[in-house]
Amino acid sequence: MKFSPNTKRILWPAVIAAAAVLIYITVQAPGTAGEGYQPFVYHTIWALLPPVVAISLALITKEVYFSLFLGIATGALLYSNGNLGLALQTMMYHEEGGLVSKIANQQNASILVFVVLLGTLVALMNKAGGSAAFGRWASAHIKGRVGAQLATILLGVLIFVDDGFNCMTVGSVIRPVTDRHQVSRAKLAYLIDATAAPVCIIAPVSSWAAAVTYSVPADSGINGFQMFLRTIPYNFYALGTLLMMILIVITGLDYGPMRLHEENARKGDLFTTSDRPYQDADNEVPSSKGHVIDLVLPVAVLIISCITGIVYTGGFFDGASFIDAFANSSSAVGLVYGSLVTLIFTFFLYMTRGILTFQEFMDCLPMGLRSMAAPMIILIMAWNLSGMTGLLGASLYIHDVVAASAGTLSIFLPAIIFLVSVFLAFSTGTSWGTFSILIPIVCSVFTNSYEMLVIAIAACLAGAVCGDHCSPISDTTIMASAGAHSNHVNHVATQLPYAFTVAGVSAVGYLIAGFIGYYTDSPLALAALPVTMMLLAVVIVFMNRCQKQARHRKIK
Repeated sequence: MKFSPNTKRILWPAVIAAAAVLIYITVQAPGTAGEGYQPFVYHTIWALLPPVVAISLALITKEVYFSLFLGIATGALLYSNGNLGLALQTMMYHEEGGLVSKIANQQNASILVFVVLLGTLVALMNKAGGSAAFGRWASAHIKGRVGAQLATILLGVLIFVDDGFNCMTVGSVIRPVTDRHQVSRAKLAYLIDATAAPVCIIAPVSSWAAAVTYSVPADSGINGFQMFLRTIPYNFYALGTLLMMILIVITGLDYGPMRLHEENARKGDLFTTSDRPYQDADNEVPSSKGHVIDLVLPVAVLIISCITGIVYTGGFFDGASFIDAFANSSSAVGLVYGSLVTLIFTFFLYMTRGILTFQEFMDCLPMGLRSMAAPMIILIMAWNLSGMTGLLGASLYIHDVVAASAGTLSIFLPAIIFLVSVFLAFSTGTSWGTFSILIPIVCSVFTNSYEMLVIAIAACLAGAVCGDHCSPISDTTIMASAGAHSNHVNHVATQLPYAFTVAGVSAVGYLIAGFIGYYTDSPLALAALPVTMMLLAVVIVFMNRCQKQARHRKIK
């Protein structure tokens, strides 16, 4: 196995340190953390060190697993105050942040089962020839790279129920189309990721709307769902991301690392780097009997059954309204129900049509597990890292930062909340955890100005989505890589410049909205939305013009 120079410089010290740990553990009994135990760094800025270590190393070394492990180990050592025995025990078995407890958590375990079932369905659709048939049909109807990318965006917008479901479904359906039109896997992963969380956070009927509704404190006297609806036009990052995608697709603008990936894709190399994830799945020889219906029908059943499964877990069939059912649902459990029903339906569809034998169908079950092994490992390690961060009291530290800004910085507070929310979601990899922490703080700060409260909550939601969008340890980012069959680090590195562009413009938008809202306390602050969108369009047009001029000078 070959390692990059940067990896070698970090690898040997890490190996020596690991050897020292093993020697030390053999002579030191595991420590204990009794009731009321707190590490020295609890509730301080050091609580954010583990994710910073993991994310920085991942971007530098391009080694995701190694970087996540070091981040987890850093968090465990900080939590144990340097007691290596306790650190190992914490990493594996702590009831709140340990690896075993994170896997055993019903929500997390359900996500893993859903990923495996969906991987199996994708393997089946590929083996049956449905994906290939859809690719041939789409090639006749979708013209050019622009059309393929716009089709990806449209499909992502239509599947707004849940971000993870969005990523995996859009990727499996549209990947053959973008491959035929030479769209890089990194670009496909960006388009999938950018139409997952940003769409869910502005869709009234989604698992995200339910999470936001229940994050508003019950004793605040505020209707959570009505508040969510009010925040939609103030969610500058989500709306800006959708505009950003359309503009860069239409103008053909690519910048940062994405530019190299797209240039190579036009030459036939969809990956740029030597890593070819999911190569076995992509090279599977499909059945010659497959038709478009063999992909479209299972996907349609998957969408319907997953929505049904989600509202079922929320009590819809026990008399709850559709909105209340979404608000009370367990989306991960509902997705498992939906994907399992679809798998059974697909079995009977393919068997009765005679396009797969029973043995070929069964062979796709372990194939689906193998194809999703990499994102599952990253997901599990990301949950473990998030658990370590929680044990160090990161949420309490962020609470104090926001509360300290509330006094003399009311005008700037929406922008501050946006930036803090971005950093917290980026560091922890969870948008739901971020706004569940910050929304109660915001509600306690803005008690006299309803419009400023709406703007601040919208800034919190927008920042959570932005940080989730950028973070390499986010569930959505990981599943976007899996859905696109893209190298995970490539996906993160190529989408960061795009996300930061929208984030910068959104921060300006919240400065404008905060200024208007503070002095008028009225919906006049909505004027910040068109100003923000126009500013983003100007930035994209300006960058596109500069790139064309640079290309023209290079030709000369």
